[in-house]
Amino acid sequence: MFPQKFAPALFGLILSGLMSLLVSGIATLRSVGLPENFVALWAGGWLTSWIVAFPIVLVISPITRRVVAMLVGDRS
Repeated sequence: MFPQKFAPALFGLILSGLMSLLVSGIATLRSVGLPENFVALWAGGWLTSWIVAFPIVLVISPITRRVVAMLVGDRS
């Protein structure tokens, strides 16, 4: 188990990993179809995407939370 203080980073790690996995898979499929080496191509694209997505999620998440709070009228 991780200490609670790591929750935002862990959330960002998991979210960016899953989203980049799905998006890179769709992009790879649309780009090259289903060749024999599809999984290798997808994995390479996913790793590159995840390396970029994770720090972006960490930076953008607090801004996004504030924007959502303003849009829904959260007074906390």
